Amino acid sequence: MEPAAGASRTGRNLPAAIAVGAGLGAAVIGSLYTVKELFLVVMVAAVGVGVAELVQAFGTREIRVPAVPALAGMTAMIAGAYWGGPAWLLGIFAATVMSLMIWRMFRGTDGYVRDVTAMTLVAIYPSMLAGFVALMLAQDQGPDRVVVFIATTVASDIGGYAAGVLFGRHKMSPVISPKKTWEGFAGSALACMAVGGWLTVWLLEVELWKGVLIGVVVVVLATLGDLVESVIKRDLGIKDMSSVLPGHGGMMDRLDSLVAAVVPVWALLTLFV
Repeated sequence: MEPAAGASRTGRNLPAAIAVGAGLGAAVIGSLYTVKELFLVVMVAAVGVGVAELVQAFGTREIRVPAVPALAGMTAMIAGAYWGGPAWLLGIFAATVMSLMIWRMFRGTDGYVRDVTAMTLVAIYPSMLAGFVALMLAQDQGPDRVVVFIATTVASDIGGYAAGVLFGRHKMSPVISPKKTWEGFAGSALACMAVGGWLTVWLLEVELWKGVLIGVVVVVLATLGDLVESVIKRDLGIKDMSSVLPGHGGMMDRLDSLVAAVVPVWALLTLFV
């Protein structure tokens, strides 16, 4: 079977992937350094698409997650974290889970525990975890912190992809993610440490070793986050969460590494800066 036009040897449409990635990057940078609250709108839109993808994916296995309260809770958590802080994030998360449980209760008892478990997962992943980006944004030098976090995490994907294509031989986890290799992981690690070290020194004016440490943490958690999403997709019997991003798959296929790495990066930047 011939690969599609523009597809790389991994099956990824590289020109489309680069174009979409550049567009997403421009939206992030442009919103961060104009009006910070505009970035919240971009983030709510992106995470909202991810939540909708999870709801649809669960639906393929007849797991019912109500989209409206899930999206409302996600939006409230991000807004509460930015304007109210960690306590508001935690409180709104608890209220969201309880609201979802009550909402589902009125639809009958069959599969209640299964559905509520999936609802709680959606409320955490990605909704509550995205709230930590809002916490980061609300701090001093918030836009710079967010750029360090996103750029370092994106570097993991770019470095891993490049090294995997060029040198990948030894499979990391053939059952969970057949395309991931240890050579790709090494590329991710080098890229994360380089970008993390560079940006923390340039933007946040902290010691180089602190940025390198952030890069080490990011590469481990970004890789695990990608594997976690792969497990979810395999369990649900789907290849991508959606096709909303040409060359990338679904929004959750891009958010998986970010939501896995955000809490420790937020904590380290809070400690270091």
